[in-house]
Amino acid sequence: MDKKIDRLQHYGSILFFPISIIYLESVFKLAVFKELFNIGFIYMVLFSIPAGILLYLLCSLFNSRVNRILSIFLTVFLTFVYIVQIVYYQIFSTFLALFSLNGTNQVLQFWQEVLIAVKNNAGAIFLLLVPILFLLIFGRILFLAKKTTGKRKAFLAGGMICFQVAATILVSMSNTGELSTSFLYSKAVIPDLAVNRFGMLTTSRLDVKHLVFGFTSIDDGGEEEQMTAVDDNKGMGTPYQSAKQSQESTGKPRLDESKNSSNDKVNSTPEPSKEYNIMDIDFDKLIAGESDSTIASMHGYFKSVKPTKKNKYTGIFKGKNLIMITAEGFSPYAVNKDLTPTLYKMSEEGFRFTEFYTPIWGVSTSDGEYVACNSLIPKPGIWSFYVSGRNYMPFCMGNQLKKLGYGTRAYHDHSYTYYHRDVSHPNMGYAFKAVGNGLEMTKSWPESDLEMIQKTTDDYIGKTPFHTYYMTVSGHLMYTFNGNAMAEKNRELVKNLPYSRAVKAYLACNIEFDRAMGELIARLEKSGLAEDTLIAISPDHYPYGLTNSEISELAGHPVETNFELYKGIFILWSKGIKSEEINKPCASLDILPTISNLMGVEYDSRLLMGRDILSDEPPLVVFSNWSWLTDKARYNSKNGKFILAEGETKETANKQYRADISQRVNNMFTYSAKILDTNYYNKVFNK
Repeated sequence: MDKKIDRLQHYGSILFFPISIIYLESVFKLAVFKELFNIGFIYMVLFSIPAGILLYLLCSLFNSRVNRILSIFLTVFLTFVYIVQIVYYQIFSTFLALFSLNGTNQVLQFWQEVLIAVKNNAGAIFLLLVPILFLLIFGRILFLAKKTTGKRKAFLAGGMICFQVAATILVSMSNTGELSTSFLYSKAVIPDLAVNRFGMLTTSRLDVKHLVFGFTSIDDGGEEEQMTAVDDNKGMGTPYQSAKQSQESTGKPRLDESKNSSNDKVNSTPEPSKEYNIMDIDFDKLIAGESDSTIASMHGYFKSVKPTKKNKYTGIFKGKNLIMITAEGFSPYAVNKDLTPTLYKMSEEGFRFTEFYTPIWGVSTSDGEYVACNSLIPKPGIWSFYVSGRNYMPFCMGNQLKKLGYGTRAYHDHSYTYYHRDVSHPNMGYAFKAVGNGLEMTKSWPESDLEMIQKTTDDYIGKTPFHTYYMTVSGHLMYTFNGNAMAEKNRELVKNLPYSRAVKAYLACNIEFDRAMGELIARLEKSGLAEDTLIAISPDHYPYGLTNSEISELAGHPVETNFELYKGIFILWSKGIKSEEINKPCASLDILPTISNLMGVEYDSRLLMGRDILSDEPPLVVFSNWSWLTDKARYNSKNGKFILAEGETKETANKQYRADISQRVNNMFTYSAKILDTNYYNKVFNK
């Protein structure tokens, strides 16, 4: 009988951690993705077993008392990680990256939102606590077994290694199709897909690995696993050239090639002319003088990218004033003729972009700003805007217009250090003021955009030419009348609307933003500057403080969650501007090159990831999970479905077209990260 108990204790202690991890992963996956038994369940189990064995081995190194304490600590820590991720996902619709832990104090400012998220996920959180409860009840029995022998430890360690190797081999064999399992594991960070495919624990391990060691090079055959090769001899160059092809196009030998190897595939770069938005960059000279193979490869790639042509809109606002606004939680649903008349007027009178999207990225608002201001895709796992503060960023409008003699200022009506804007925004060429460094605001949460406009316009109106950037806050979640000052302020104006309380609160918040825009235009008109000022407004992200069902209320129908959910609005307005409807798919990534072209500034379209919306360049909208859409088709990375646009056929959007777009998407993510990591613009312009 004693032997049976010993055996039960022994095997129970060994199995506790693997079973607990599999259990925690399963509860987490059901809570977040509402599914469990897909191919990802197999990978999750395979990776959970060696992780669990490792934790057991750690808890077998000491005496039974210490082992029990250590096992409780590790179980509590694991459970805490899963609970934090569920709560964070509930609030921000994305997962918490390890890099973001440096901003934990900022997230905790939203303690009310945290409490609501905990309440909404109480059932899942209780289930996640089960392993802790089990250990508290039975842990004394489990970890009173006789000390594990060295032989058994060696056997378990060998088993752990075998499971890990087997799981890794299985992953490496799954290397076909777009966004293959192998690609997700070693060559990209796509949190939603990775967590669903491998589990939260394995994704966190990969996050640490990528943060410390970087990625397996995508030049090492990554694209061949990923998509079909593309012909790179199409006219003046192609935006679809692969990373590997661009390395070849540098004319420099690869490490495994002879020093005498050569390559004649390089497409000639057009000379700077009035026809294209390019700068006088001698990529051949840069390549010849570059000793770093990564930088040389980047030179080769950007040399090959097809630039955008200048067009009838080029320079129509040259010399005019520019006000750019990233509006917190703004959406087309907030534009209403009666509730928000100024925003309605601006959206109807200016350029009307009917197919504009605002994808959400890993660091929500900060990444949303980064995309709109720099036309680069944020690097997953880090705070890209903050990191960019150490780099030379010549193409953001602050730096472009500052060198032309503009007064350049930026404002935010919340803390100046939030998301480290005190680092990123001055680096864009702005004199930056926010709460805490010069902008005095009435204390409330959120603060009033109207008050910000009233207190800042005197800084620049009358001091032309000027360029001003605003990051608003009145539209911030949570959308409630009991904790949101802007919703409470405008409550009477929405009380009779046929919507739920949260939707009414959201609309009330945006009434404050509308008043701010009304005040801004009134002051411009009073100064005679309304016709000489271009105003650009876009959201940082969709209003994820509303549930999908609440957004569907506003839309009047169930909203599709991979594409339609991110349908945004881009207002481009100046007094007296002729209204024009643009039906081309576009996104926040395209804002910077579009405005640069309208303002007639010199920029190089090859070095940005977005494209001038008003050019003849074929459209492409990319999302954080590597889904994409064009005017011909869309690809949903969550289910792998390729859907033709209305009126298109498999002849016009064929297999090669799909491969070309997939390659371009791959390149956009890859080279955005490399630009950030290498301070690439500094290398090009020698600054």
